[in-house]
Amino acid sequence: MSKIAQDIILRPIITEESMLGTADKKYTFSVAKDANKIEIAKAVEELFKVEVKSVNTVNCRGKKRRFEGYTASRKKAIVTLTEDSKAIEFFDGMM
Repeated sequence: MSKIAQDIILRPIITEESMLGTADKKYTFSVAKDANKIEIAKAVEELFKVEVKSVNTVNCRGKKRRFEGYTASRKKAIVTLTEDSKAIEFFDGMM
């Protein structure tokens, strides 16, 4: 069963640290837990019409809540674009 790009890339991660990476064409996204690096790269290329150089992924464990349970665990991907690729316009408005 093939996944569409919108099922793989869930949302952008907008933090101070992730915004510093946009100068080096590094963008951070929250992605589906079962997505691999190849699927993530193809999804970003399809959605934003850019060229992906590399993808790094991090599995983030949920944090313990004060009284009961844990917050949701997630997977995030740091996508680096090639030097000749255009920037992602969505992140340009955040700076």
